[in-house]
Amino acid sequence: MTVAPTVSSDERISKVGLARRLLIRPELGAVVGLIAVFVFFAAQSPVFRSPAGIANWLDPAATLGIMAVAIALLMIGGEFDLSAGVLTGTTGLILVTLATRYGFDVWTAMLAGLVVALLIGLANGLIVTRTRLPSFIVTLGTFLMLQGINLGVTKALTGTVQVSGLRRAAGYETARTIFAGTIEIGGTSFRVAILWWVFVTAAATWVLMRSRAGNWIFAVGGNEQAARAVGVPAARTKIALFMTTAVAAWLVGSILALRYTSVQANIGIGQEFIYIIAAVIGGCLLTGGYGSAIGAAIGAVIFGMADKGIVFLGWDADWFKFFLGAMLLLATLANRLVRRYAEEVKH
Repeated sequence: MTVAPTVSSDERISKVGLARRLLIRPELGAVVGLIAVFVFFAAQSPVFRSPAGIANWLDPAATLGIMAVAIALLMIGGEFDLSAGVLTGTTGLILVTLATRYGFDVWTAMLAGLVVALLIGLANGLIVTRTRLPSFIVTLGTFLMLQGINLGVTKALTGTVQVSGLRRAAGYETARTIFAGTIEIGGTSFRVAILWWVFVTAAATWVLMRSRAGNWIFAVGGNEQAARAVGVPAARTKIALFMTTAVAAWLVGSILALRYTSVQANIGIGQEFIYIIAAVIGGCLLTGGYGSAIGAAIGAVIFGMADKGIVFLGWDADWFKFFLGAMLLLATLANRLVRRYAEEVKH
């Protein structure tokens, strides 16, 4: 009697149902939160659900979302950047200072800000990868140094903590139209920054899901030593992620500077925690190796809705801080449950 050989199934080619595939997505919790928050505010405020209201809460979500997506990539790679918030202020100050006090046109001043941002991101990445110091400590040091530079240099140049007058600089109108203008959709004005946010989210999602670099990011965040053992360029990947975060900070800093034509020396301070919270709400784990760019973008939308929704309802703005803490705890618990379920599905 001949016995047919038993063929063990490979989990990489095993079929997983649509429901299970959706349940193990890292952004699942964020989607549920998005629906719940929207329904809550929309049910109580007609303004919130109107086109003008949607444009109103998508505006802060856009600038927050650009940074949250970049921070999500870095967190998936297993690192943090506490200097991201203050770096938005640094790049904005460079733009306005060079354009208003040294005669640079806006485009050249923006290019100078981009170069500085890239150098700071490169420095953060090199220090983390060469010294093996925790990125939390390295970027905290960068945060403090940039904060001091922003305040010290601005006061030395202007005698105040603000640089203004960008509107009079050459090239301002064109740059503002591209980075900080508005577009009309159905009679409602939406900020161009929303398009930049969509572009950044789409590009980051493509990198994570469709490119070799995305595999490297997940690998170094999940287990750096194992990633190195199979030939993943862990150091270069992490340096590139820090530089990507710096570019996002430059973009947001430029958008805000062009929008308001002036920059406060303390702008961006404290925002780094908001970026991290948005990424965590979007499904990123603090331990690295798990998350998505779309989830971080959804986390930013939730913050935008809550920020403006509380205003539309006439509540005290202090409730927003309570909301941040509650969402962080709920998202962390949800992410843990989803991750545990994902591991059970694999086995």
